[in-house]
Amino acid sequence: MIIRQAFFEGTIHAGQEEAFKAYIAEKLMPLWLAFPGVREVRVLYNIERDEGAPAYSFVLSTMYESREALAAALDSAVRYESRDVTKGLLEMFDGHIHHHVFDLALS
Repeated sequence: MIIRQAFFEGTIHAGQEEAFKAYIAEKLMPLWLAFPGVREVRVLYNIERDEGAPAYSFVLSTMYESREALAAALDSAVRYESRDVTKGLLEMFDGHIHHHVFDLALS
């Protein structure tokens, strides 16, 4: 399994936390769930971290069967639509986003 994660490093604007979460649930989650080949979508909100650790306000984690399935999802029309919709989310966020791809080791 292949896991792709988007790390939102930074902070949600003060007082916008609930609006940020609602925007994800109402506008973005339906798009992410529509990515071709997606097996799982997880939305993670930070509640605490080690002292001195980077601040990741939010992490999006998606799972795919293979790197080819991930590539097809990243090249899909719904992915480009979600990138446009994400611009509204970024109006409530200060920071940057970086992506990582992992190979999930199954026992």
